[in-house]
Amino acid sequence: MKFIIAPDKFKGSLTGFEFCDAVEEGLQHVFNDAEIIKMPLADGGDGTIDVVKHYIHGEKITIAVNDPLFRPISASYLYAVKNHIAYIEMAEASGLKLLDDLDRNCMNTTTFGTGELIADALERGAKEIILGIGGSATNDGGMGMANALGYRFIGDFSKELEPIGSSLNKVKNIDASKVHPLLANAKFKIACDVSNPFYGKNGAAKIYGAQKGASAEEIEILDKGLKNFAKVALDTYDIGLQKIKGSGAAGGIGGGAIIFLRGELTSGIDLIKELAHFNEVIADADWIITGEGQLDEQTLSGKTINGVVISAKKHKVPVAALCGSVSISVEQQEKFGLMYVNSIVRGISTLPQAMASSYTNLVNASYNFARLIK
Repeated sequence: MKFIIAPDKFKGSLTGFEFCDAVEEGLQHVFNDAEIIKMPLADGGDGTIDVVKHYIHGEKITIAVNDPLFRPISASYLYAVKNHIAYIEMAEASGLKLLDDLDRNCMNTTTFGTGELIADALERGAKEIILGIGGSATNDGGMGMANALGYRFIGDFSKELEPIGSSLNKVKNIDASKVHPLLANAKFKIACDVSNPFYGKNGAAKIYGAQKGASAEEIEILDKGLKNFAKVALDTYDIGLQKIKGSGAAGGIGGGAIIFLRGELTSGIDLIKELAHFNEVIADADWIITGEGQLDEQTLSGKTINGVVISAKKHKVPVAALCGSVSISVEQQEKFGLMYVNSIVRGISTLPQAMASSYTNLVNASYNFARLIK
């Protein structure tokens, strides 16, 4: 038997690596000679950087950059010298987690630090850069990132603008004459799991501006700014950002990455599967065992288990899901394409108790699954 163990984390309880170890332990009680391949996955959220490190064998690079308010901080990214791949999480330099509540206002914040990380990776020799864009504190359309890479944004009277959210409405021209010379040599893939347009009622500012500290009045200003920025981009590059799903991700950096990095937007789980060569490895498997903390309707859209099922269907490999809690119906399970589903919780327990017992419970659940299929 060949088993692929391909989970997401159990948030606050087990990492994907610990999940793999627990399931392997349970399977080996029943299948002494099984081939077991551990392939922890992620969808671009918390913990993704550790999963990426596992597959690209990168080292953590830490440099001095600007935070969302242009204050000096240290931020890290992964770089694999052997294959010239860098993985950058914008939240490390431009994330909401870096700001106190009182400092949060995306009228004033910038993605400049993210651009500094990209520049450093380019100068180390990166030929492929994967950019995760979750958790941003910004709504600058990627201006800051682009500015750190040599783009200049010009307003009235040929004045160069500060690359922050409140400048979007003032942009008249984009000057690319001093763009970083190595930028054209790299391929960019952007981990993006939202479909928001650049501006409008479902755009970057109106959907996410409030949680980044903008008032109702400021959200309107930011939305008009994004509309103006999109028009300038259309006039300059003949790219209609508003028509591209995901261009409004992370305060518009989704669109900015398309314009300034020539980046490709794709789902986080698809990017991780590509790095792991997941589709090739599972081709002759007998079972794939996956899981995450909670299996519910949300799992159907862009989550790790969904990505596993999509690949498994192509190769006709059955999928078992072992999860902390399960709240889907039989009909949803069948529609989803899961052959076996089980909650690992044993007996009556509180949430903290269940989380503390996750490893042991998962070993037991894996053992019982193995007994069932032997």
